[in-house]
Amino acid sequence: MPASPAPSSETTAPDRFEAFRGLAARFPDEVVTRAEVRDLVLPGGAGTLALITLDNHAGPRRPTTLGPNTLIGLGEVLTGQAARARGGEIAALAVTGKPGFLVAGADLGSITELTEPTDGALLARLGHEVYDLLTEFPVPSFAFINGLALGGGLELALAAQYRTVSSAATGLGLPEAFIGLVPGWGGVWKTPRITGPKDAVTLMLANPLHNNRSIDGRTAYSIGLADALFDPSEDPADPTGFLDASLAWAAGVVTGDADTLAALESQRDRDRSDAAWDEAIDEGRRIVAERTGGHVPAPAAVLELFEAGRHRSRAESAAAECEALARLTLTPEFHRTVYAFLDVVQKRSKRPAGAPDVSLARPVRKVGVVGAGLMAGQLALLFAQRLGVPVVMTDIDQARVDRGLAHVRSQVQRLVSRGRLSAGSGTELAGLITGSVSKDVYADADFVIEAVFEEMGVKKQVLAELEAIVSADCILATNTSSLSVTGMAADLDHPERLVGFHFFNPVAAMPLLEIVRGPATTDEVLATAFGTARTLGKTAVLVQDAPAFVVNRVLLRMMGEVQASFDEGTPAGTADHALDSLALPMTPFTLLAMVGIPVAQHVTESLNAAFGDARFPVSANLQRLIDAGKTALWAKDLTGDRIEAESGGASGETIPAGTAALLDQGDSPQTGEELLVRVQDALAEEIGLMLADGVVADARDIDLCMILGAGWPMHLGGITPYLDDVGASQRVNGTRFHG
Repeated sequence: MPASPAPSSETTAPDRFEAFRGLAARFPDEVVTRAEVRDLVLPGGAGTLALITLDNHAGPRRPTTLGPNTLIGLGEVLTGQAARARGGEIAALAVTGKPGFLVAGADLGSITELTEPTDGALLARLGHEVYDLLTEFPVPSFAFINGLALGGGLELALAAQYRTVSSAATGLGLPEAFIGLVPGWGGVWKTPRITGPKDAVTLMLANPLHNNRSIDGRTAYSIGLADALFDPSEDPADPTGFLDASLAWAAGVVTGDADTLAALESQRDRDRSDAAWDEAIDEGRRIVAERTGGHVPAPAAVLELFEAGRHRSRAESAAAECEALARLTLTPEFHRTVYAFLDVVQKRSKRPAGAPDVSLARPVRKVGVVGAGLMAGQLALLFAQRLGVPVVMTDIDQARVDRGLAHVRSQVQRLVSRGRLSAGSGTELAGLITGSVSKDVYADADFVIEAVFEEMGVKKQVLAELEAIVSADCILATNTSSLSVTGMAADLDHPERLVGFHFFNPVAAMPLLEIVRGPATTDEVLATAFGTARTLGKTAVLVQDAPAFVVNRVLLRMMGEVQASFDEGTPAGTADHALDSLALPMTPFTLLAMVGIPVAQHVTESLNAAFGDARFPVSANLQRLIDAGKTALWAKDLTGDRIEAESGGASGETIPAGTAALLDQGDSPQTGEELLVRVQDALAEEIGLMLADGVVADARDIDLCMILGAGWPMHLGGITPYLDDVGASQRVNGTRFHG
């Protein structure tokens, strides 16, 4: 692959970026991503391709981003290369990134510094000015998506006339609705015209509003986001395999190779019919209503641009995108989201407060999981997949073990059928997970976690049995969601080896792991726990041993206030929808049904025993439902099916007459507004007490736990800034959580 430095991209043409230089000058500390050009000779006599590599030279883990200085630099390079193309010096141009990254998106730090509406509009216009150069390039332009491409990074790829993607690429998406913005550099208009409107709604609304999901390279190719899919080199640090394949494909496009163009035409054949647009718009409306209730501005703005963009020209859509970005960059929701995303999720999660040096961690070469139920199976699969070590599950009889293994294998097969694993990798993964009815199989394990029934006596018995079998260096972990780790360790000969390792359900999807340190837990054990959590791909937060730890304690206080208000006489619909303005992932009664009334009641009883009736009353109404075998208050399952009955909720839910007859309500109802304030004050009190007791090191740790473990909405900025903003922390504690 002959290469030579490209001629200078300097141009004597009028400065098309003059209007933007004043904005760029205000960001002298921007980590600039350089657009570095080299000429490559395309195979088959196709001519010379100018390859732009985007690199910030800030280390292999520092993502490349797009700030105003970066955009102007890229625009100048594209302008110069366009002049070369018109002069016949190059036959094509391509953009790629440093290993692992195309571009991670706009520099959010720069955006938060914008203070005037004209600033946001100027930055938006700058992006369009640069990306239009790539779209209108005088010879074929390509994007070689070699790694992470989010937001403006993916929009850069969409601006190219052709796209290839690596099968190893991950982290592709348009997350703007999640971070309080819109895909404002052409993504709203271009995506449906590339993938078809249905998949565009998934990328721009469904994925961002479902825990900010992203897609991988194979998925990007399957939906038409990329024109060709190629495998990388065996060495992840070696980009040549993917690059060579992309160059060969680009040569086929440039020369008009019949087979290449026929495959391209087939790949770009997507449903863009009026019916497809109608269906996609309806789906977008449903998603926004269901996930935000209309209380969050950015998703609504994305939907509006998407609907209107159906009949707009690219230029008309660009003008509307600029206006939307200018407006949204100044909203409180955007600035709260940036705090939650950058300061909490990105920065705080990378430096867990109180975590020992990972150099103290022990190697984990074999894992044991006590139990073979659904949670145990999820844990076994995660450990095997992420650690690549043997994992053995046990249970009290062979039938339970067999069911657990069958479920795990079905999940592996599901990964294979979805293209997440090759058939060979699936067979290898399933082979790592075995089962037994004897705990003797843990004799050579390095890490054993129990996932048995949430009852102190049962867990203590299991841990005692394990201690008699495992080696002296084996770490014992408990997946308890609320019980005392100190209590479990009390009768152990070596309590220093026990650590709380609380996962959230579903294990594969939920990123949070509460690591609980008992009074005797050693630094070596704790370091191993944190190192293992990192390898598992989880964000770990150190919590001290306290009832229900962080997430469940906060959620049960919130749910308890709603339930108490209902018990006192507040209509069910009013109680369940009093918090709708927060745009939480689900209403309190829906959450109660998902968790399970018996489980929620059990945890509440533990909290009641620790903290009393004033903060955690045990609901007699819930106990009546449990005694009668009821699973939910509403006659509505989690798929949305409803049973008509006499009394209706605010959103159409109903309480069956038989269930209503079991309930005993008081005569002191509250309005929705009164209940919302009640919940705010209760949360401020509980979090204030948790911080005073040192359950976590800082309010940001509670924010991190609630965002990643409970889906606390980003646009609220974390739970403690929200309580500051509404005045609850000042009302209850006399001071703000954040000064």
